[in-house]
Amino acid sequence: MLSLAVRVDNALVSLAAPPGSGGGGTQLDNPAPEAPAGLQEVAEQWISWAKWGCLVAGALGLLICAGMMAVGRRNRSYLAAEGAAGIPWTVAGLSLAALAVPIAAQIMNATS
Repeated sequence: MLSLAVRVDNALVSLAAPPGSGGGGTQLDNPAPEAPAGLQEVAEQWISWAKWGCLVAGALGLLICAGMMAVGRRNRSYLAAEGAAGIPWTVAGLSLAALAVPIAAQIMNATS
């Protein structure tokens, strides 16, 4: 079984070798992301709609947390605790929505 693994590994190495080194593979460049013609504006609009949706959901989430805390103040402490526990999750979701595009762009730039 070890011999089969070694043969597979050697085959993969020879396929990935640069041209002219005796391997059968080719070396590909890693181009930067580029939008197809005419889709840049559409993609930006969809992303802006998704961000707007996250903004609305985040505002509603914070309002729901506030309502739960207000209603749960008396004799319903579990409801107030659930409302308070929801605030960090809502803020984290809003933060991730705000940083989604910069994080994705940074990861794509780091690999090129």
